[in-house]
Amino acid sequence: MSHIYIYSPSSAVRDKAAFRRGVARLKVLGHEVEIDEAALSSHMRFAGDDATRLAAIGRAAASGADVALISRGGYGLTRILGELPFKKITKAIEGGTRFVGLSDFTALQMALLAKTGACTWAGPALGEDFGAEAPDDIMEACFGDLMIGQGEGAGWRLPATDVAFMKPGKADAQPALRVRSATLWGGNLNVICALVGTPYLPAITGGILFLEDTNEHPYRIERQLTQLLNAGILGRQKAVLMGSFNRFKLVPGYDRGFKLQTVVDWLRSQTKTPVFTGLPFGHVPTKVLLPVGQKVDLMVEGRDALIYWG
Repeated sequence: MSHIYIYSPSSAVRDKAAFRRGVARLKVLGHEVEIDEAALSSHMRFAGDDATRLAAIGRAAASGADVALISRGGYGLTRILGELPFKKITKAIEGGTRFVGLSDFTALQMALLAKTGACTWAGPALGEDFGAEAPDDIMEACFGDLMIGQGEGAGWRLPATDVAFMKPGKADAQPALRVRSATLWGGNLNVICALVGTPYLPAITGGILFLEDTNEHPYRIERQLTQLLNAGILGRQKAVLMGSFNRFKLVPGYDRGFKLQTVVDWLRSQTKTPVFTGLPFGHVPTKVLLPVGQKVDLMVEGRDALIYWG
């Protein structure tokens, strides 16, 4: 049985039913669930004021849990990065606690990596994932592998459009791309961009950067990617992996063919860094868990992509 500590470092939990379903689901899966005393607190749009959420992060670090799992993302962590208990979190990670989350949680992950080099996990949130009416089997299996220390990697099938951008003959090469021992880092695109120029974005060269976002129109996604491009961040990576970018609405009479694939094609024309899409991660039911800050290998062979760290 694994001990999971649930806490709320960002936005307030509004969907209490999903929260309760998530807790119940984790218990059905055989885990011991401990809920932070302020997990359902509310202050404006936040899960409690800044002091409340900082205290919750401290309690998560002191819990001795196998996993510290966020209730949800939203917004709130960037405003308290300067006060995070970095030493307590790092000590907890060294003691075996794995901090798991996504979305706004990217801010804590990047700040921790920049300040201490400690590794965290990009993965599910309680309400959005375990609290869904029908939790995704693959997500639960990946989370289960983390619990028992058997997670070794994540593979996916590249879209046909990815093969098309490779040089002639590359699609059938053995392999088209192989990157060894590169730092895996990234997360939510909005949050990553918000940290550019601050001491909370790790300065990683030769890494593998993964990105995702939701509720962002493709032109805003392109604008954010342009920021990372012009800041030299994309050009310093061995590869960029695009996860899910969803829940946006195109305006046919205004966009006139401008879409997400347009953004990807344009980005590939601007950088020599390989850009691959289809990574099963983001605000989608089927998501893998990714070790943020850990050294990984990446292999692309035809339409098969694999990140592995086992």
